[in-house]
Amino acid sequence: MPLKVYQSLWATEQRRPGTPERPVTERFDAVKAAGFDGMAIDLGAMDIAAARGTVPEFARTGLGGLLTAFPRSIEELRPALHLAKDIGSPFVIVIGQVMPLSVAEMVPVIEAWMRVGREEGVPLQFETHRNCITNDMFATLLLLDAIPELRLAADLSHYVVDREMMLPISTDYQAQVGRLLERSDSFQGRVANRCQVQLPLYFPQHQPWVAVFRDWWRRGFTSWQTRHGADADCLFLCELGPRDYAITDAHGEELSDRAQEALQLRQWALEDWAAAARAVAEPK
Repeated sequence: MPLKVYQSLWATEQRRPGTPERPVTERFDAVKAAGFDGMAIDLGAMDIAAARGTVPEFARTGLGGLLTAFPRSIEELRPALHLAKDIGSPFVIVIGQVMPLSVAEMVPVIEAWMRVGREEGVPLQFETHRNCITNDMFATLLLLDAIPELRLAADLSHYVVDREMMLPISTDYQAQVGRLLERSDSFQGRVANRCQVQLPLYFPQHQPWVAVFRDWWRRGFTSWQTRHGADADCLFLCELGPRDYAITDAHGEELSDRAQEALQLRQWALEDWAAAARAVAEPK
């Protein structure tokens, strides 16, 4: 059961005022040279017309494709699914921009998007993300109860901020995160604390939070390996975003090197995947 680690095209942006971004071709080449298995396209960071321009890069570099969609209506998801097929994305991560206030109103929206996914033959995973239909962890837990076939893409950094989780993580929150992990079919790499969604990974004061997230990744990987067959691929996406996700100093410069941190995330993910495999293989 291999773990495939992807980088995000959005995460390769610098967003440094006055400095043009590197060409997309160059960024694909850098991700390939760094040894990542694939590249993710985020339709929250580029429009679908620009995203279509990346299609040849996947064939040229041999990188696997992954698509994150931000549909603002039910039918707006459909063209994103067509693009996903063009880049070879095995599923589409949905960060739904239709946001009813009640869970009862959320259910038919989620079910409608899932129907579009079935019609197009593309599996969907709904990301645990702020500013979307799964904005709140508690509401998402209720959605899991209401829609048994709902699958998640776990980016738990959003819910640490959403619920302002404090250290040590409470027993109740640990149990609720466990429920999310049991329904998660892919995972994303970022470390948060209760006030900041993306922490520099190497600062000493952040190490307790690194330990929390690595424990969650191991638990998620263990659940995934228990649920899936030996030939299935699990995806871990490094999602260290540019400013304003990245913390900056008084001069607007980032406090850490996200390219190097992505390599560290990949190493941690592979180590935690191996630890999960050992746990699954141990006699019960």
